Amino acid sequence: MKVDQKGHTVIIKNTQGDVNSFLEKVTQQFKTFEKQNIIIDLSSDSNLSESDLKLFLPLSKQQKKAKKSFVIVVSELDFNAISDKLTVVPSLLEANDIIEMEEIERDLGF
Repeated sequence: MKVDQKGHTVIIKNTQGDVNSFLEKVTQQFKTFEKQNIIIDLSSDSNLSESDLKLFLPLSKQQKKAKKSFVIVVSELDFNAISDKLTVVPSLLEANDIIEMEEIERDLGF
């Protein structure tokens, strides 16, 4: 697990390849990230399924409740098959754009 801090956003990259152990580590250390926007970078893992992504739903809900963004980056997946409750994008650039838009919406009171 690799963690990059950029301003008000934390990028957490899966370096192990195993989604379950990565999720466990993120969940254990979640308290240290909860006051920031989070990008989960799974772009290096090509064997992901929709069910793997659904495992991140509790963390996503927790972030949204705290009025922070939670975005997952996945390179190859059918984005139409993913739950609307998760924000999933194909690149880090798009993840940062989503966070910026959500920050603006929160500032405006939406």
